[in-house]
Amino acid sequence: MSESPTFLPLKGHAKDLGGGFTVRRLLPAVQRKAVGPFLFFDHFGPVTVLPGDSHDVRPHPHIGLATVTYLFSGAIMHRDSLGCVQQIEPGAINWMTAGRGIVHSERRPESLANQAYVNHGIQLWTALPVAHEEAAPSFVHTPAADIPEVHVADAGGAAGATVRVLIGTAFGQTSPVATLSPTLYLDVQLSAGAALEIPALAQEMAVYTVDQPVQLNGQPLDAQLLGVVETGQGMHLAAPADTAARLMVIGGDALDGPRHMWWNFVSSRKERIVQAAQDWEAQRFDPVPGETEFIPLPPQRFKAD
Repeated sequence: MSESPTFLPLKGHAKDLGGGFTVRRLLPAVQRKAVGPFLFFDHFGPVTVLPGDSHDVRPHPHIGLATVTYLFSGAIMHRDSLGCVQQIEPGAINWMTAGRGIVHSERRPESLANQAYVNHGIQLWTALPVAHEEAAPSFVHTPAADIPEVHVADAGGAAGATVRVLIGTAFGQTSPVATLSPTLYLDVQLSAGAALEIPALAQEMAVYTVDQPVQLNGQPLDAQLLGVVETGQGMHLAAPADTAARLMVIGGDALDGPRHMWWNFVSSRKERIVQAAQDWEAQRFDPVPGETEFIPLPPQRFKAD
């Protein structure tokens, strides 16, 4: 009889964002609402985008959170109500702080209008600390070249893993990406048969298996699952003997209180979400320059009582 897992495996579910664009959503889950500040985890693709496909995300609002977008392949054109226009490309970190309110769109770059390409990546939301929920909105793009990368040898001295420190500090490297609370985000590529020891770098931690099953703390974790380890516990990761594996590690300090989450809004106060919905319906948010479309509120409204 096998031992019970020392971690919580989250399978996630498919979510259609429209236009046939489906993502795998791991957080929030019934069993676990958040890992550190991360309360939303979407894995999209790999999906081939053909000329004529409509996977654009029209302008929509956010409050009380920060979005974190990371691509393995492809491209997305970001535009927001601050006037920022940025093509998101593989390996870069794009951190958008919504704070008291921001509107953005995510569209196909015009340069790729007549080309087929593969979009594949991860989009996360982090809850802002209660003291910063109403901070001024901002958008910061950190190019791939500025993200530190470290090669970690296995026990035998062979190159076992490549770790990109997207956010936070790990293996002697610190990301330049600034956050408002302790946050960890790593892109780990394990060679076939290689193992990697990750100490408890954050109070809460989890690992997502992007493409292959691995061993987590001596027990199997299937592909495209999020394995949440116990508070204060590290990770021993091992790739299959015959294939490399890609993993995303997330973590940070536990949330500083409960959060309410509805549509694109996050807040510690229910009434703030109600107000944001009213503001969006009345078009009181600042618009995205050059955009005329927008996503309307869902028909099922949030209730504060």
